[in-house]
Amino acid sequence: MLNKDDKATQTIATSRLQPPIAKTEVSRRGVLLGGAATFALMALPADASAGLSALSTEPLAPKPQPANSKVHTKQGGKAMDRITTKDGTQIYFKDWGTGKPVVFSHGWPLSADAWDAQMLFLGQKGYRVIAHDRRGHGRSGQSWAGNNLDTYADDLAELIEALDLKDVTLVGHSTGGGEVTRYVSRHGNKRLAKLVLVGAIPPVMLKSDKNPGGLPISVFDAMRASVVGDRSQMMKDLSVPFYGYNKPDAKVSQGVRDSFWLQAMQASVVGTYDCIKAFSETDLTEDLKQIEVPTLILHGDQDQIVPIADSALLSSKIIKNATLKIYPGAPHGMTVTQADEVNADLLAFLKA
Repeated sequence: MLNKDDKATQTIATSRLQPPIAKTEVSRRGVLLGGAATFALMALPADASAGLSALSTEPLAPKPQPANSKVHTKQGGKAMDRITTKDGTQIYFKDWGTGKPVVFSHGWPLSADAWDAQMLFLGQKGYRVIAHDRRGHGRSGQSWAGNNLDTYADDLAELIEALDLKDVTLVGHSTGGGEVTRYVSRHGNKRLAKLVLVGAIPPVMLKSDKNPGGLPISVFDAMRASVVGDRSQMMKDLSVPFYGYNKPDAKVSQGVRDSFWLQAMQASVVGTYDCIKAFSETDLTEDLKQIEVPTLILHGDQDQIVPIADSALLSSKIIKNATLKIYPGAPHGMTVTQADEVNADLLAFLKA
């Protein structure tokens, strides 16, 4: 989840990744791209949250909950916010609004909270918005086993089936993009209407003879060492390149960085460690070929975590009915830094 540039690699894959932001070294990629004015960050503290200024002030309408034995219920039958999967792991989820369902899968090492700007926006536009914490992340169970894309996809399928969702639009960011792609190959297209990949990991991140543009295994080994050595500091430092805050004219939000760290530290150390193998080594090339629904691919051309050349530019050529939109200057965490634009693009795609 790094640039192939050695300096950008060092930005993430060490336990003491970056000095204070003002002194952070800018990657060679960032220098070449220049034009930092094109990716001005949303002024989150002033706007309360990126993209929220355009939202309705009307409260979300209540909705009936499906009766399903997998959904935990309180006394009196009111649906709660967890399901129990076939291996006994509890999966936490948010389920807001009414209308056509949109299901979000978050990136590593975050939680469903990473989608708050999109969920509030689309919920107030008349959609039912659902996001879960992946096992080992957020408020979901911290299982020892099953921290791989096959199980992640099966957990997602169990959630969709428990809520009896149909004509679903799946939206996956980063590792979540791999999760929704693997969902299609394991569970088919029958419940889906559309698919969206945002800064997503497919086809595969690891360098190999078949994928010469990928990143060497040493990068991911170093990340694992950082998780073991000082996970808390690693996550603080990782927030800098994640949101492009090491750009010369970046408008850094300490609140966004704090939120990233808080979400990351909710994850279990096991889930955090194991997921590195899942997102880096899983080859999703054949999975992409099985996507049959219209697919929107959004990616920043200044993504330092999942470089666009070895991800979106390839996936968009493999998926049968894909539309690629490149965000000039955008970082990996574009759902926050470019929330208004992402929200508008999601809404337009849902309405199309």
